Amino acid sequence: MSELFTPLRIGSLELRNRIAISPMCQYSAEDGLAGDWHFVHYGSRAVGGAGLICLEATAVSPEGRISPKDLGIWSDHQIEPLQRITTFIHSQGSVAAIQLAHAGRKASHSDPGNGDCQLQPSQGGWTTVAPSPIPFTEGESTPQALDTKGIDKVKSDFKLAAVRALKAGFKVIEIHAAHGYLLHQFLSPLSNKRSDAYGGSFENRSRLLMEVVREVQSVCPDGYPLFVRLSATDWTEGGWDIEETVRLSAQLKEAGVCLIDCSTGGNVPGARIPVAPGYQVHYSARIRKEAGIATGAVGMITNAAQAEEILQQGKADLIFIGRQSLRDPYFPLHAAKESGDEVLYPHQYARAK
Repeated sequence: MSELFTPLRIGSLELRNRIAISPMCQYSAEDGLAGDWHFVHYGSRAVGGAGLICLEATAVSPEGRISPKDLGIWSDHQIEPLQRITTFIHSQGSVAAIQLAHAGRKASHSDPGNGDCQLQPSQGGWTTVAPSPIPFTEGESTPQALDTKGIDKVKSDFKLAAVRALKAGFKVIEIHAAHGYLLHQFLSPLSNKRSDAYGGSFENRSRLLMEVVREVQSVCPDGYPLFVRLSATDWTEGGWDIEETVRLSAQLKEAGVCLIDCSTGGNVPGARIPVAPGYQVHYSARIRKEAGIATGAVGMITNAAQAEEILQQGKADLIFIGRQSLRDPYFPLHAAKESGDEVLYPHQYARAK
């Protein structure tokens, strides 16, 4: 059996293979509620054989949405439609995960299909928040710097969202601290100019994320797997970098985090990113080696041979498949055929094996 189809134990959980569906926003929710699109989208990836399926960035508060079409988990009314999804995912032998998120200064935008522009209050938008009053791009409205009360609300929102995630049946929670969203904004000195306990030094800039981790863990059972997605670099001089990411990852491991989902960028508009197949994998490898924590690799990983090589070379423990899973919901089944591994097809599809 190839490494790609070897089971992986994370915390108290075992994944049937090393293929994870990366969280990707669908911008298809109404009032934060999961609908038929989400059920079919995630359900088809479960039928397709992935070991883990991570639902998209799910807002912990209304003001934390990227767009009005974002999935949400700030209300108990949002639990039942999410539970319908997790029940089906688990019925297919996959594991359901959810990414908890707050967009910070990148909130209040129209979805990409409608221009991806900042929405004003007259257009259904809202006031955004951030560590410092610095807009993401020139010409956008200045976000409101969070005060102590606002920071406490953010921590409480993540904690209550985790409670709802457990009720909805998710077996893994991932905290989104990447791609220029709120927790990443606190980490990076380019977006965090605070002079209080949440700004300045590395310890201060990472304080909110560490506190959010503790709040989430406080409501989770022992051994419950907690992931954190980090952008390993801002791709900009003077920004968050791989050295700080390694240091933070080691602290997250000590705090009980099981895996770092290794991505990059998103906090600086116009950053020059050398996109190419596997362009982020070396960050996963370095974090895994130097911080001693399990990692997930993501970024233009498109075939079984490429994924297998990453695992065999010890550069990651889990392979997150993003855009390739949009092209091919059954990527794991096709990858197994490519690698010669024997996997169980859904009995409804057995005639196609």
